[in-house]
Amino acid sequence: MKFLLELYGTFFRIGILTFGGGLTMLPMLKYEIVEKKNWTTEDELLDCYAIGQCTPGIIAVNTATYVGYKKAGVSGGIWATLGMISPSLVIITIVAAFMKQFMDNVWLQHALMGIRGIICALMLNTVLTLAKKSLVHPACYIICIGAFVLAMFTKIPTVGIVALAAVSGILIKKMGGKAK
Repeated sequence: MKFLLELYGTFFRIGILTFGGGLTMLPMLKYEIVEKKNWTTEDELLDCYAIGQCTPGIIAVNTATYVGYKKAGVSGGIWATLGMISPSLVIITIVAAFMKQFMDNVWLQHALMGIRGIICALMLNTVLTLAKKSLVHPACYIICIGAFVLAMFTKIPTVGIVALAAVSGILIKKMGGKAK
């Protein structure tokens, strides 16, 4: 039970200290679960991000579930997931109760403008960090650029682009390409 509470507490702290959605949590997830707690390796975390992108839900929640399950089975997955989502549930409930008063506050509007700016910087940092570890094969660069072009200039759903990238990786491996 003590370890389940540690899982909950760790993911609660990540959930309450990071703003901007699942992708902005990735640097803190890496710090907490790879570097500080040593619950998973960086490569496993990258694989988890990839799987999390292919499954329904928020990538940070999917990662919490995976790590919790890896460390303590089903109950670990549940406790880690609850830890990750609890701060959002509490904060959103409070914000929803006072939404009208909050949104009319000029100071809050300016603060949100600043937060939007930092969220973009954090997401860019995450993308660059992931690229350094993930683009390990020349074909990865081609798939990355192709996926970016499809995402920016077509109406293909994200899940379709992810599926196309997965099929591309399989075909490259079948044709003799070395994939990591």
